Amino acid sequence: MKFGEKAEVPITACRLAVGVIVALSLIVSPSWISTTHAEGTAELSPTKARPREAYFPNSEDLAPNEMRVIACGTGMPTTRAAQAAACFLVELGNGDKFLFDAGTGSAERVSSLQIPYNYLDKIFIGHLHTDHFGALPEYYVGGALMGRNVPLRVWGPSGRIPELGTAAAMEAMQKMLLWDVTGRVGNVDPRGYKLEVNEFDYKGENQVVYDKNGVVIRSFPAVHAIDGSVSFALEWNGLKFVFSSDTYPNKWFVKYARDADIVIHECFIAVPDIVKKLGFTPESALLVGTQIHTAPEAFGKVMSEVKPRIAVAYHFFKDFDTTAQVYNRIRKTYDGPLSLAEDFMVWNVTKDDIKVRLAVTEEHTWSPPTTRPNVAPGKDDRATFAKKKGLPAEAIGYSDFIADGKWDVDDVIRPIYEEAGKALGREFPYPEK
Repeated sequence: MKFGEKAEVPITACRLAVGVIVALSLIVSPSWISTTHAEGTAELSPTKARPREAYFPNSEDLAPNEMRVIACGTGMPTTRAAQAAACFLVELGNGDKFLFDAGTGSAERVSSLQIPYNYLDKIFIGHLHTDHFGALPEYYVGGALMGRNVPLRVWGPSGRIPELGTAAAMEAMQKMLLWDVTGRVGNVDPRGYKLEVNEFDYKGENQVVYDKNGVVIRSFPAVHAIDGSVSFALEWNGLKFVFSSDTYPNKWFVKYARDADIVIHECFIAVPDIVKKLGFTPESALLVGTQIHTAPEAFGKVMSEVKPRIAVAYHFFKDFDTTAQVYNRIRKTYDGPLSLAEDFMVWNVTKDDIKVRLAVTEEHTWSPPTTRPNVAPGKDDRATFAKKKGLPAEAIGYSDFIADGKWDVDDVIRPIYEEAGKALGREFPYPEK
């Protein structure tokens, strides 16, 4: 296929389906088919529910031996509404939940799942491109506003020099958000605005970076852009999940991802479509599509060697005129179980089965339930925060200049305090001027 040429829709699956139907029609008698259809129709109720082939968040128990993986971002470095950037949620039957990468736009997907944010306190970052960690401010500040009253914990690799590591990035993020967080002190529960950073050596080969509650997470080097990228493997209860983040095919991934239950590996858009859709020059498209990222053909070769129970390709825009290119190129080198990921795709994994569906989510969400009550802000919160951050106490709050700009609306605000007091049976002192 030439650069810029329109991809044809894959017909392999259609041919297979038609072939199965034809084969069944030859094996099973027409009378048997019509009888089953008639009996099934007669048993259908016009008022009772029927099983749905979709995942409705918070409507299913997670079995003690089950892993559920949800795609919360499957797109590319460029942004669009249809697909957020890289983020995958892993939920385990022991109650643990982990986010792998936190790319731009993914926080909205996670919000749609309506999971209490105290359960979403563990984020593992593969590398520091914004399409893999750009939503961290939303998880950090937004998560605290939506009920997380425990620290947010982040794991990520070091860099070749300290300035390029996860710890430096998180320190810079906190500096960037200083006005944001300072402006909330004394007004809301302060416990969620704490960040714990766990930086580990990016060169560690299959090193344990997390070991708790029967869950072991290991990292190994990846090859992407510059030094400081890693991939992850999570093992629990005899199940194994592997996430590449971004990487060129490499010896570590082939070694440590082998025989996993579910392997999620980047698979970039086909080179001709990088030229056609993104406007890259052929030279740049070849470099980005085959040397910095993993081309579909190379993705297939990796999976043929790793042999997962199911392979998941992500990091391309899944459109009607691009998916065929990716699929057909993967199938040149891999013929095993395959998912071409899109946002809200769900994999339920047990030792006996892997079930693949799409989630049906709600966009107009509010905060999910909290797992422990929030506490009211304290009188000393601002002084404590100022001392911890090395800020002058008078910098937290209004200056006389701004305070003098307030317009008097006490006559309509005081009744709100009185209303709250009557409704809740306790007094709420009106703030002093």
